Amino acid sequence: MKYKPRRYILYYLLEVLAFLCFILPLKLMRAISVGAGRLSYLILRDHRRRVIENLKLAFGDEKSEEEIKSIAMKVFENLAQTLVEFLSFSKIDKKVMDNLVKAEGLEKLDEVLKKGKGGIILAGHFGNWELLGAYLIMNGYPGRAVVKRIKFEGYNRLLMRLRENVGVKAIYRNGSIRDLLGTLRRNEFVGILPDQDVDSIDGVFVDFFGRSAYTPVAPVNIALSTGCAIIPCFMIRENGRHRLVIEDPIDLEVTGDKRHDAEVNTAKWSKVVESYIRRYPEQWVWVHRRWKTRPKQERLQDGPMTETVAIEN
Repeated sequence: MKYKPRRYILYYLLEVLAFLCFILPLKLMRAISVGAGRLSYLILRDHRRRVIENLKLAFGDEKSEEEIKSIAMKVFENLAQTLVEFLSFSKIDKKVMDNLVKAEGLEKLDEVLKKGKGGIILAGHFGNWELLGAYLIMNGYPGRAVVKRIKFEGYNRLLMRLRENVGVKAIYRNGSIRDLLGTLRRNEFVGILPDQDVDSIDGVFVDFFGRSAYTPVAPVNIALSTGCAIIPCFMIRENGRHRLVIEDPIDLEVTGDKRHDAEVNTAKWSKVVESYIRRYPEQWVWVHRRWKTRPKQERLQDGPMTETVAIEN
């Protein structure tokens, strides 16, 4: 079989959960999801270990063992709530959305649109990132989101169906660049989540929590070539609701040296993302191996990254 049976089982479980999210109140489903997140923390040992290891790498002696474990459990709680909210997109309309989310800084997006070159909404895997795009679309900010195509077609159809329910149109990450550039030419926004280590795409090493992290350069390269703005945005979970914070556009440094400009400007937006993760560490996806790709000849001491393949840029 092309896919393991457990993938089919998980897919049908997600479909069942999506149905429950449709018929049951969102508040109830989120309350259930908190317990499910805590249970996942206890039973998913490998994922729990990775989250704790990554938190220790990031914060070192800044946080105690107890603080690290507390944050780790909340990471699982946030991911479970995010999943339930995403699966509830089939019943979320603008009225529900406006009650769920309070936005700060929408005028910054208006200013970007006045320039006529579109903009990149730079959002990390932070808080509820799917809700961010849905909110903007429902409130009249046109655009598309760059997403990864899931090889398991059942999962992919489910994800795309949920996004389309709230008006979010997608551009596949490995698709045609013309769709992305066309979106910007129409003076619309392109949503990108470039805060993960993807060694199959072009990137540079920048500082992230005091360690070199391989980071995609696509947002900066696109901005430099089109003149569009890069606007960091964060959907923060707070007391049962969400607060969307829209930061000032990144002040891009342009010297004409493409590699230098890519590194400097990628480091700029990465620092903004890091600042929010530091303030709300429980709302980022620490289960991801953010430092797995290493510069050539770099050797790390004992830790999960010693198993990764070094590359050279």
